[in-house]
Amino acid sequence: MSHRKFLPSFPWARYSRKLVQKIERPRYVGSFSKEEAQVRQMRLAVGKEGTYAEGSLVALYWLVDESDGVIADAKFQVFGPSVLIGAAEAVCELLIRKNYDQALKMTADQIDKHLRDKPAVQAFASEHSGYLNVVLGAIVEAAACCEEIPLADHYVPTPVGGDPSQSNGPYPGWKALKLEQKLTVIEQVIAEDIRPYIELDAGGIRILSLVEDRELTIAYEGACTSCYSATGATLEAIQKILRGKVDPEIVVIPDSSFLQI
Repeated sequence: MSHRKFLPSFPWARYSRKLVQKIERPRYVGSFSKEEAQVRQMRLAVGKEGTYAEGSLVALYWLVDESDGVIADAKFQVFGPSVLIGAAEAVCELLIRKNYDQALKMTADQIDKHLRDKPAVQAFASEHSGYLNVVLGAIVEAAACCEEIPLADHYVPTPVGGDPSQSNGPYPGWKALKLEQKLTVIEQVIAEDIRPYIELDAGGIRILSLVEDRELTIAYEGACTSCYSATGATLEAIQKILRGKVDPEIVVIPDSSFLQI
């Protein structure tokens, strides 16, 4: 019998559809061995948090590139309620192709927003916030295995995390950064504060160029290419976030060749 018949009295009724999909069809379940890491010439980083006695245990397994600290692949194992599966699955999905320093900046709010169906509606039931902290604890332990790995020269820490409305202001030392570093900063802000919301409507965004430190050209993808707000409200929101978190002089220009409006 399907669990959906019991939804009114079960926490699943308050899970987002995306969270339910992650729980029912996880892609990153498993682990890596030291031998697998050696074959792929990667560092094996393992982070565990929780205990069997407490009824919640998460183990994260990363394959980390020792040249720049980037997480090339990730898997997880969990013991406990199904919500742990969804949280660990989301974390693995979010952290691949990010470095261990970026992993340490992951928050429960970011995990939740990644799995929301609607921006204003939480993906997880409120009473399950503690399980998100278990997954975050495993991230800290895994990152500790990578502390001596040097980060890429062009990497700079994420300017600000969390809600764009709570920005701490423009990125410090922006003018002195190299072009590659500036593009990294912008990409991090887009990845954390812009792209997740655009993807909720099946859209996409990518950086094309940054000219004279202020003219940022972007390309829309997916549903954004045929949406009129791509040159109106959406564009204004993107520019507002980047001006608040990166530099107040940034001007965002959409490449019209990618638009169908």
